Amino acid sequence: MPSGRKLALIPAAAVGVGIILIPLLKQLFTRRRTWEELDAQAEALYRQGKYAEAVPKALEALRVAEATFGSEHVNVATSLNNLAQLYHAQGKYAEAEPLYKRSLAIREKALGPEHPDVATSLNNLAELYRAQGKYAEAEPLFKRSLPMWEKALGPEHPHVATSLNNLALLYYAQGKYAEAEPLLKRSLVIRERALGQEHPDVAASLNNLAGLYREQGKYAEAEPLYKRSLAIREKALGPEHPDVAASLNNLAELYREQGKYAEAAPLYKRSLAIKERALGQEHPDVAASLNNLAGLYREQGKYAEAESLLKRALAIKEKALGPEHAAVATSLNSLAMLYYAQGKYTEAEPLYKRSLAVREKALGPEHPDVAQSLNNLAGLHDSQGKYAQAEPLYRRSLAICEKALGPEHPDVAISLNNLAELYRAQGKYAEAEPLYKRSLAIWEKALGPEHPNVAISLNNLAGLYHHQGKYAEAEPLFKRSLAIREKGLGPEHPDVAVSLNNLAWLYYAQGKYAEAEPLYKRSLAIAEKALGPDHPNVVQSLEDYAALLRQTHREAEAEPMEARAKAIRAKKAVQ
Repeated sequence: MPSGRKLALIPAAAVGVGIILIPLLKQLFTRRRTWEELDAQAEALYRQGKYAEAVPKALEALRVAEATFGSEHVNVATSLNNLAQLYHAQGKYAEAEPLYKRSLAIREKALGPEHPDVATSLNNLAELYRAQGKYAEAEPLFKRSLPMWEKALGPEHPHVATSLNNLALLYYAQGKYAEAEPLLKRSLVIRERALGQEHPDVAASLNNLAGLYREQGKYAEAEPLYKRSLAIREKALGPEHPDVAASLNNLAELYREQGKYAEAAPLYKRSLAIKERALGQEHPDVAASLNNLAGLYREQGKYAEAESLLKRALAIKEKALGPEHAAVATSLNSLAMLYYAQGKYTEAEPLYKRSLAVREKALGPEHPDVAQSLNNLAGLHDSQGKYAQAEPLYRRSLAICEKALGPEHPDVAISLNNLAELYRAQGKYAEAEPLYKRSLAIWEKALGPEHPNVAISLNNLAGLYHHQGKYAEAEPLFKRSLAIREKGLGPEHPDVAVSLNNLAWLYYAQGKYAEAEPLYKRSLAIAEKALGPDHPNVVQSLEDYAALLRQTHREAEAEPMEARAKAIRAKKAVQ
């Protein structure tokens, strides 16, 4: 019947449903906008280093995302990832991990296992593991992420360059420099082709490759890369950008390691000033700059200047990150090292112990940074003659390094060297010698025969032979150590002064005063020029040279040197 057909008046029904849906759509739109705003606010606070303020925003963004989109939606994965990154930045790795994993699972289910966003999740989870020293867990994630980017975006895409860079940094952390270098170079080439020679990401690649060379003592290769990175950042980002500050800091670190303190200081100071203006006085990155400038002052013997900077850095980190963050442990360790350098062992010990406790809690008992804390605390006990307390700490440090980094890592060489030093101090020469030799072999293999750390190992093994009266075995080692330092660090570096002093000491012990004296003179001159007239190394040079003068019956020349050394010691004691 025709009248019956009117029952199917669909347009009218559609209008009715539309009237009901309009407020629902409006509500959904409002919720989405709220989520986006919360997400943006959390990100802004994150960039300012205000992690504690950002977390509630990120938590609320996650709650809104789940209520609006459903628990399996990709937007929820984004919120989970962002909250995880905040916890990651705070060193709250246990809180971050399940969020990263849930974000990854949602993306794999919703987007498929080969989607670029899945690669991002894999990369971020790998970065979390890398930060914790869980290199075995990180590597397969980085490696899975890389071919996904290559397949989805092509082998020349900037995201592929990022993936290569991150895998390279993992190898760098493990001392696998030969594996890291080609990845960093390929990353650089991709970025230059895809983004242009002047892009900030190219600057980042140059910076990382320079860091790899610096770690290997290849200072001549590192310097032009750091300088080009700095120039790109200044041009592309402006002279006040935080990334410019990072480049200035890294170039300063390069100069500091070479003993070029006059070149390093203004770079550190400019880096600090930029960060304070760009990020604010209380940002964690400002604390990092304060810490590095303090390290320069410590090496120069400017302890009062260093102490105030380290205390400010510690206060900033505790406020911004909380007292249990791994970065706080770094500041505690640095302040303890300063007190240790001054012989203030009572002040140093509780800081070393707190640093160790924070790292064990934040990073786990097997992390390489825990090994560093154990090593430093052991060194403190060693210096006080508390050998029984030092030895198990050195041994645990060595075991952690070997397990976490592998038996050929440079940090293993450090642990072996320090344990050998402990045995030498106790006259246990037979136990010390094989450790020194293994340490030397690791450094030569990992860093090359001309690296400054090889010079340290040669110097210490020579010192062992000296103590045993094996002068013929000691001399060529002292001489090779000196030659490496002069070539690698320059003839005016403080470490060259140390090598000269030690070789002079060897000649002095043999009664070869004519050979010893010019070495003592040159050592003293270098130390005074590089470190200043009141540095502890200058005191040592004065006292050693004065001893030679007395031995050769030149008391009139010795007395003013002894008086000056005594005055410096008295001055430092007051400070």
